[in-house]
Amino acid sequence: MGLVAGKKLFSIMALGAMIGLLLLPIAVSLPSLAIGADAPDAVKKEGEAKVEKGRDVYYKTEGIVVGAPAPKTTDGPRDYPRYNFESRVLLWFANQQHLYYGSFVLAVPIFCMVIEFMGVVTKDKAMAKRYDQLAYDFIKISLTAYSLTAILGGILIFTFLTLYPAFFGYLSSIFRPVMHIYALMFVAESGTLYIYYYGWDKMKEGFLKWIHLSMSVILNVIGTLLMFLANSWIGFMMSPAGVDEQGRYLGNIWHVIHTALWNPLNVHRILGNMAFGGGVVAAYAAYKFLASKTDEDRAHYDWMGYIAMALGVAFLIPLPFAGYWLMREVYAYRQQMGITLMGGLLAWLFIIQATMIGILFLSTNYYLWQALGRMRGAEKYQRYIKYLVFLLVCGFLVFITPHTIVMTPAELKAMGGQQHPVLGNYGVMSAKNGGINVIITTTVLSFVWYMRGNKVSTVSWSKFGNIFMGVFFGCAYLNIIWLAIYGYYIPANVRVGLSVPQVATTLSCLFFMFALNGVMMKGAKQMGPIEWGKISARSQYALIMLATAFTWMMGLMGYIRSSVRLFWHVNEIMRDNSPWAYTHTVGFAANMISFNVLFFWVSILFVFWLGSLGIKKAPVEAKAGVPGGAPQPAGGH
Repeated sequence: MGLVAGKKLFSIMALGAMIGLLLLPIAVSLPSLAIGADAPDAVKKEGEAKVEKGRDVYYKTEGIVVGAPAPKTTDGPRDYPRYNFESRVLLWFANQQHLYYGSFVLAVPIFCMVIEFMGVVTKDKAMAKRYDQLAYDFIKISLTAYSLTAILGGILIFTFLTLYPAFFGYLSSIFRPVMHIYALMFVAESGTLYIYYYGWDKMKEGFLKWIHLSMSVILNVIGTLLMFLANSWIGFMMSPAGVDEQGRYLGNIWHVIHTALWNPLNVHRILGNMAFGGGVVAAYAAYKFLASKTDEDRAHYDWMGYIAMALGVAFLIPLPFAGYWLMREVYAYRQQMGITLMGGLLAWLFIIQATMIGILFLSTNYYLWQALGRMRGAEKYQRYIKYLVFLLVCGFLVFITPHTIVMTPAELKAMGGQQHPVLGNYGVMSAKNGGINVIITTTVLSFVWYMRGNKVSTVSWSKFGNIFMGVFFGCAYLNIIWLAIYGYYIPANVRVGLSVPQVATTLSCLFFMFALNGVMMKGAKQMGPIEWGKISARSQYALIMLATAFTWMMGLMGYIRSSVRLFWHVNEIMRDNSPWAYTHTVGFAANMISFNVLFFWVSILFVFWLGSLGIKKAPVEAKAGVPGGAPQPAGGH
């Protein structure tokens, strides 16, 4: 009881500290609010004719100036206080840790909602209890992480106010109309989360269970809107709108929020958060699986890891497409930003990113191939795995091949240019698009095999269906590879458009083949139950690798997104005049990202341990909590 009371007290203290710190920037912006309120009266005294108007830098509409221009900072302690350490690195650390935990606590309640819903609608009572218990385990971990997220958010605000007061003051003045909404929504989310968690046992049956499930929907809507508001700050810094050339606010807060990059940022980050959250929970399940002493525990955590992995990969598959959309919008907004990202200062970071994406998909496929060992009858697919390995490796090698190579002047002279005569051909975008689409299509095929691993279709047209699926996948591979090769024979501005049919081909495999396979496997004959827990330890290391790679890639992409602004706090509006207004080397960035990843995983292990204290045991009505033939995400098992 003392431990539970201590954890509740810790959560309440963290919540109170976060609310107070959230209100702090509002208080800081009150002086500017007072100035803004007096300004119209002063203008009126001088006559209506002197009302000053400005032109929106993005929407090109006119508006009445109601804010001060962006401050002209100087390289001095007043605008950039010094504390014997690079302020940007401290802010980098605080921001990244808050983002990691924020992503985690956004994704896990969505998983809980999906899993709890599956438990409510399933007709198997024993299975419903297991789903309910699994969702409870997830939210218990999330609650502990939520408290730490609140503390990290407070630290982040304090870091902004302490190290970058002029910059944060300017952003606070721009977003002042919605900052109180952000704080109130955070309070609403906190209250909903605590009622949702502590009311679990009281609302476990009948109509109250549907009310409890509805609360999870409300919780996730609030969390998603909070993320959208946070993304508006990022979008404004990269692609400002709602202000004139001097950075003066023009009175339309929707223009400030709805910048050129806001929507692609929202889509990209919600997919990334979901994939990341699934990876972290899968890593937790893998850790518990490896530490388990009984077959019952191994079966439970094997099942838990599979569900988390399946949910995470479901959002990982469309993530590269969302990334391409974001890059397209960056190019459309400022071509120079796109060149800096993909072909200039930051281009080599995308080679590292491609490597991490390859590791993610290779780990996912390896886990699925190992998971076939749980099922009797899945041996028939084992002999074909080597062909999938060949496709994945070829796609991966093309995807990570750079268009140009870093060379010494002597090597550059000997080669006659930065582009290698052979390897340079694989570095063009149509080839890279072909590589990643081959990888994704192969992952879809691995999932299809897993879904039918221990089943034999009983529909009358099963033979025709199998032939059709094989031909469909074969034609998809041929179309993707042909378009990648065809890109060499057309101009670069036309070649970019080839990504559309390549993506359409991959998505056709994803949706049509999953749907067709689901119809074919309906009522299928099972060759034996899934033996949960009967899986190699190597598969669990693949889950841990999946989560670690995604954590590292999130840190990398955050650095790339921030660095594309170069020496601007707010792109082309407020210049960064601090001593640290330069882009770090790739080596320093990699070390800093690795440190952030290491710190996150050490701290999340503490969260896992704290969340597991006093956790309820899974129901054992059907031995070992093994979910047998119940429906499961992405697998139908």
